[in-house]
Amino acid sequence: MAESKLSELSMDFAVNILKLCDSIKGHYSLVNQLERSATSIGANIREANYAHSKADFVSKLQIALKECYETEFWLELLERSKLVSFDLLSHLIHDCGSIRRMLVASVNTAKSNS
Repeated sequence: MAESKLSELSMDFAVNILKLCDSIKGHYSLVNQLERSATSIGANIREANYAHSKADFVSKLQIALKECYETEFWLELLERSKLVSFDLLSHLIHDCGSIRRMLVASVNTAKSNS
């Protein structure tokens, strides 16, 4: 159940990131990095659901978590550089933090159950 909610949240987050990136002019390398890390979160969560083993499951969730931290960096960089207003970023920063916390809990639970 939690994985499907996490999967759904990460998909919605990726869609919202893509919409944000569409609105940013210039800074193509930054936009590319943000798109790649943000969409990788959901891809790795989805892949974890079809893992071959518990260790593979944990590994995929840990990759998603690392991508989540990277995405938070790019969002913070956009904010600090004033390329995007905080008003446009605040819900994305919040959503990324929520996904991160769920991933941490999922990784910890999976590790303790193995």
